[in-house]
Amino acid sequence: MTAADPAVPLPAPALAEPVERVGRGWTSALSLANGAIWVGWYGPLQILLASQAEDFAPGSGMSKETMLAWVTGAGAVVSLVANPLFGALSDRTTARWGRRTPWIVAGAAGGALSLLLLAGAGGVWTMAAGWCLVQLTLNAAFAAVTAAVPDRVPRLQRGSVGGWLGAAQILGVVGGTGLATVAGGTGGGYAACAVFTLVGVLPYVLRHPDLRLPVSARPPWSGREFLASFRLSPREHPDLAWAWLTRFLINLSNALVLLYLLYYLRDRLHLDDPEQGVLVLTAVNGITLLATVVVGGVWSDRLGRRKPFVIWSGILMAVATAALACWQTWPGAIAAAAVLGIGFGVFTSVDFALMTDVLPKALDRGKDLGVINIANALPQVAAPVLAAPIVTYLGGYRMLYAVAALIGLAGAVLVGRIRGVD
Repeated sequence: MTAADPAVPLPAPALAEPVERVGRGWTSALSLANGAIWVGWYGPLQILLASQAEDFAPGSGMSKETMLAWVTGAGAVVSLVANPLFGALSDRTTARWGRRTPWIVAGAAGGALSLLLLAGAGGVWTMAAGWCLVQLTLNAAFAAVTAAVPDRVPRLQRGSVGGWLGAAQILGVVGGTGLATVAGGTGGGYAACAVFTLVGVLPYVLRHPDLRLPVSARPPWSGREFLASFRLSPREHPDLAWAWLTRFLINLSNALVLLYLLYYLRDRLHLDDPEQGVLVLTAVNGITLLATVVVGGVWSDRLGRRKPFVIWSGILMAVATAALACWQTWPGAIAAAAVLGIGFGVFTSVDFALMTDVLPKALDRGKDLGVINIANALPQVAAPVLAAPIVTYLGGYRMLYAVAALIGLAGAVLVGRIRGVD
């Protein structure tokens, strides 16, 4: 019986390997939704949470650095669970609006409400609870947005689409930082980020119908099997395991650089306006990232190769991070931000395409990408654990950035262990 035999059942469109290229409108709308989610994350991470920690630390028995580390770490723990969980739930969703759209809407609306609740935090416990709610809800939306790419985009277009998603990501980081800086205080910053997060997903969910999963294609429910599905064996899927590890190491290096950036500018470089300094560095990083993120993805699609781009971008990022350890001046910080943007631009687009290339099954795309995305969230847990003692007891910011450079270099080198892609 051949594949063309009409007696052979064809997979549901939601589970088929996509072959038709997506258009600019679809890519633009999904990119805007992705950027809106990153606004909701990075307005708080870059400015607002650090400002709240500075307000709440006096009299709490904790330094502002320790308080910020605990709050962001708690939120990252929630993210570790939420992303694969909501990805798996979206895989099984048979709503008339599709598998992914209901979760994008619910996650963005919940994230906007959680940001408004976080604005009213009165101490470290309500601050931590609010940030955990933000992570829970926005990860539901992010898991669905990410899974839409392997659902709809053919393999040799994923580098370029990943590039546009990466461009939206950094614009979301810059936009979130800008909104948090200019909106007029902590409450205004949270409100501005909340509005943008919700409005930004509307063009995609209103204009681009999602693929619907037939009820007949959904596997029978078994709680035990559902929980067991989150375990991805490195022996059965070694490429996925190595891809996960390399993404984790490079993202951990990046998280170590960003975590105390506001305090580094204030306490080490003694800038008069460190908040403005964070915005300047984020903008410089964003400009150079935007210059390479789409180009790197398109170039990778045309060559049909992923690993060389990921390896050399990781090495370049490690060099820039090492420069922060050796050249601790404001011009040095600007130069490092520029070089980091070049490297991270290529890494963001091509590594995303590489991740989608090693997914095991179409039925589990959301769940598997959620497990992979743990490599984005887990560094937020590990970074405070590593960074706080290094800055406080083991050599300060110079040692912190040296360690970050070595971790990033290890991630770049280990990409070579992935065998299933060029």
